[in-house]
Formats: sequence, C-alpha cells, structure tokens
Amino acid sequence: MKVNMLWNYKTTGIPDELFLRAELVPITKEEIRAIVLSKLRLKETDSIIDIGCGSGSITVELCLQCTKGNVYAVDMDKKALDLTKKNLDRFRVNAILRYGKFQDIIDSFPTVNGIVIGGTNGEIEYIIERSINKLEKEGRLVITTIQIDTMYRGIKSVKESNLLKDLDFTQISVLKGKNTPTGTMMLARNPVLIISATKK
Repeated sequence: MKVNMLWNYKTTGIPDELFLRAELVPITKEEIRAIVLSKLRLKETDSIIDIGCGSGSITVELCLQCTKGNVYAVDMDKKALDLTKKNLDRFRVNAILRYGKFQDIIDSFPTVNGIVIGGTNGEIEYIIERSINKLEKEGRLVITTIQIDTMYRGIKSVKESNLLKDLDFTQISVLKGKNTPTGTMMLARNPVLIISATKK
C-alpha cells in the first residue's frame, strides 16, 4: 500500500500550496473543494467523473476518498491534464485521464455515482443533460461556477430536468487572511456558486 506523505488525513480541503500549479491552469481552492466533496456525499466504493479537472486538485481529493472506486478526470486542455497527472503522482494516487470535450467523449465512460462539472466551455446545458444520463440512480451531480451567465443557465437547466431531485444552490464567498506590516487584512476571493442535485 502506498503511503501518502503529503496528506495523510481523511479530511478534505488539502492546502492549495501542496499542489503543483501552472500559469493559466485553474485550481479549485481548498475551502470550495471541501464543500464540493461534501455535496457529492462520497463513499469509498464510488466512481466519479471530474469534468474540467484543471490542476487536478479535486481529482486528487476524489482519489483519496474513493479508494475502492474509479476516478475519471477530463479536460480539453492538454496542459491541464499534464498538470493533473503530475499532482496525482505527487500525492501517489491514480485516476483515469481523458483528453477532450466531455460531450464528445462521453460514450467512453461507464455510468458513475457522481459527477463534478467545473469547466463547461459555454456548453453547460448540454453537459448537464449528458452528465445526468451517465449517473446511476441516486447519483450526485455537483456544478461549480463563478460566471453569472453560467450560474443562471446552470440553475435553469437543473430546475427544468425531470430526472433530478434534492436541488441545492449554495454561493460561497471566502476571505483569506494576509499578513501586512501593521496586522492582518482579509482578501476576498471570487464567490463560487455550487449547484448540487440527486438523480431520481
């Protein structure tokens, strides 16, 4: 059994500084990540798809939680997938990496217990629809977005679906402390909307 020397805890929300980063490759910040994983209601046997994996921070956390399931990471940016692979290796966990648009390669995926949607490239309605079809009964769908247009379209899509229940819309605003010569100031990060639902 591999021993994880970087993060030897069951707690989610691995500190951001433990991940390798690259310019223009997004990372889901640790506080948001912890809430996203809680919305998935994970079991160790679950199989999960991470759409728009970016730096792989969510993918790594999924691997640490779903030790008896499969984790799939998808991104249309080769640089992002390469970085995800480096972070998986760094934390000594494994995931199945897929390059391309999810909606173009969806048929290559099995049905799963949960799907996280991060990047949508402006096609959120179609990605939500196709994702729902890939969920097992009682599977969880979790969507994160910082863009107002995507928020509106995402909320509308899940509300209009007759295949989803337990709809939840939570907006998270995080402020992080920064030391200054005279004390500590709080710096605001982008507010993130988290949409979650269960497949009927």
